[in-house]
Amino acid sequence: QVQLVESGGGLVQAGGSLRLSCVASGVTFRSYSMHWFRQAPGKEREFVAAIRRNGPSTMYADSVKDRFTISKDNTKSTVYLQMNSLKPEDTAVYYCAARDDVWATQAFRMDYWGKGTLVTVSS
Repeated sequence: QVQLVESGGGLVQAGGSLRLSCVASGVTFRSYSMHWFRQAPGKEREFVAAIRRNGPSTMYADSVKDRFTISKDNTKSTVYLQMNSLKPEDTAVYYCAARDDVWATQAFRMDYWGKGTLVTVSS
């Protein structure tokens, strides 16, 4: 049974930082490209960041480039999202997603999802 479990969300002031974690189980972690998406109230789920399944290459949405960093630890089957210089518009539920293929930016292409962790950025 595949499980993705996110943690690390919370309330932070604008300009602050948070680090999200997503632990995967039931999958061969190295075989999956890993992603972070987010969904703000009343908005569609949007791509945030991705990391290749077989290398360190990363990809980011323009809105988070140079502020967020995605990384992974294959020994812990964990993917991280370091979020710096947070803005109120970053407020959303953040979801971890896995794809048994090359990375993608469309939510419908993901194979597995976590339940999400809420990030709230106050102004």
